[in-house]
Amino acid sequence: MTEITPLAGATPGTREPALLEQRTPPRATGTTTPGLLRGLLRTARPKQWVKNVLVVAAPAAAGQLFTTHALTQLALVFTLFTACAAAVYLINDARDAEADRAHPTKRHRPVAAGQVPVPVAYAVGGALAVLAPAAAAWLSDPLVAALLAAYLGMQLAYCVSLKHVLVVDLVVVTTGFLMRAMVGGLALGIPLSRWFLITTGFGALFMVSAKRYSEAVQMAGKAGATRALLTEYTTGYLRFVWQLAAGVAVLGYCLWALEEGGVPHTSVLPWRQLSMVAFILAILRYAVFADRGTAGEPEDVVLRDRALALIALVWLAMYGLAVANW
Repeated sequence: MTEITPLAGATPGTREPALLEQRTPPRATGTTTPGLLRGLLRTARPKQWVKNVLVVAAPAAAGQLFTTHALTQLALVFTLFTACAAAVYLINDARDAEADRAHPTKRHRPVAAGQVPVPVAYAVGGALAVLAPAAAAWLSDPLVAALLAAYLGMQLAYCVSLKHVLVVDLVVVTTGFLMRAMVGGLALGIPLSRWFLITTGFGALFMVSAKRYSEAVQMAGKAGATRALLTEYTTGYLRFVWQLAAGVAVLGYCLWALEEGGVPHTSVLPWRQLSMVAFILAILRYAVFADRGTAGEPEDVVLRDRALALIALVWLAMYGLAVANW
C-alpha cells in the first residue's frame, strides 16, 4: 500500500483539506450569476445598439418627434428592437459555438468561451424573440409587432442559411437597417415617404457593401477566414455595388429635398434644399474610407473621422431647420 506523503509545510491537521483542494477542479467564474449576466449582456452586443437610433428617423422627418406620446413610443420601439436584435445574437452565437471556438477572435465570445452555456443562450434568445413582438402588439401598433416578427424571421433565416447566399446576404442586412427606420413611423402612424424609403434603403446598402468591400480588401487571399461568402465576391463587384448605392441614395435625397409638395416654405433660407450639399459631402467623405478599404462599422467610421462627424452635424442642423420651417 502506497503511503501518502504530506505536503511540504503542511501540518497533519491540514493534510486532508489540502489534498481535497488539489483533487477539486477550480470552479469556472463564468458560471456564477454575475458572470452569466455579464456574458449575456456581452452577447447582446451593446455596441450595436446605436444602430437602433434609426427608429427616430421617420418621426424626425415628419416633425413629430418632441411630444410625450412620440418620445414614449419611440423609447418603447427602441427597447423592443434592441431585444429582438439581442435574441438573434444569442441564438446565432449558440448555434455557431463550436465553429467560433476554432476562430482566433470569435472564441472569446461568451457562448464559445463557456461563460454562457449554449442551452441558456438558446432559452434567453427564444424568450426575447417571443416576448418582444407580443409586447409590441400589446403596447404599440399591431404593424410594429408584425414588423418585429418579420425582422426576427428574416435574421434567423440569415443566421441559418441566407448569409451563405450571394447578394441575398447584402439585401437582408440592408433590410434590417430599413426596418429600423420604418418602425418609428409605424408606431406613430406616420405615412412613410417613398423618397425616405429609397434614400434610407440605398444609404444602408452603400454602408453595408462598403464594409464588405473593406473586408474583402483587407483579407485578400484569406477572406474565408472571417466571412466565408467573401471568397465568392470580387472586390470589383462590391465596389460597383457601393458606388451604385451611393448614387441612388444621393438621387433619392435630392428628389426629396426638391419636392415642395405644393406647400411654399416660409423659412429664412431654403434649408431643405441646402441640406443636399451636406448630404452629398457626407457621402463623398464616407466614400474615401470605402475606396481605401477601411470602412468598417458605420458608427466607427463616423465617430473616428472628425470631418465626417462635423459634416453630419451640419446636415442634422439643416435637416432640423427644414423640418421646423425656421
